Amino acid sequence: MPHFGLIDEHKYGPVESLLMRARLHIRCGRRRVGENGKISLGILTLYDALNSALQWYVQIPENEHLARQNPDRDFRDDRTIYIFLQESGIIDNSLEYDALNEIVDNALKEELVGYDCASLLDRLQNVMTQLGVMPFDEAALPPEDPATV
Repeated sequence: MPHFGLIDEHKYGPVESLLMRARLHIRCGRRRVGENGKISLGILTLYDALNSALQWYVQIPENEHLARQNPDRDFRDDRTIYIFLQESGIIDNSLEYDALNEIVDNALKEELVGYDCASLLDRLQNVMTQLGVMPFDEAALPPEDPATV
């Protein structure tokens, strides 16, 4: 994965490491979906970015009360978090999580040659902006390691 060796968890801590992972995966996923033979890998990377962002969002100090106030929900489950954030109006309905899961399932099975990722990227970036993960300065991120694919 694009974050291997780039995140110092001792420096960032477990919660901020999730934010760094999300940002690294956004950067790498956007690049990958534009490369021949890496569209599926890019989609999977972006999906991981979203799930890291969701976990980060509910664990940051100003939002950790969400899980305590909703003990009937499993905030370890990314889909549960996503649906909760939509229902709460924190994020809009621009990206349907179950539809994204279907695309991810297909990407796991085969290379999605010719898949147009523009709309997916726009919707994903919209959600990342609503969560506070984007925008960010890519120059502030550690440089990519070509060995991570």
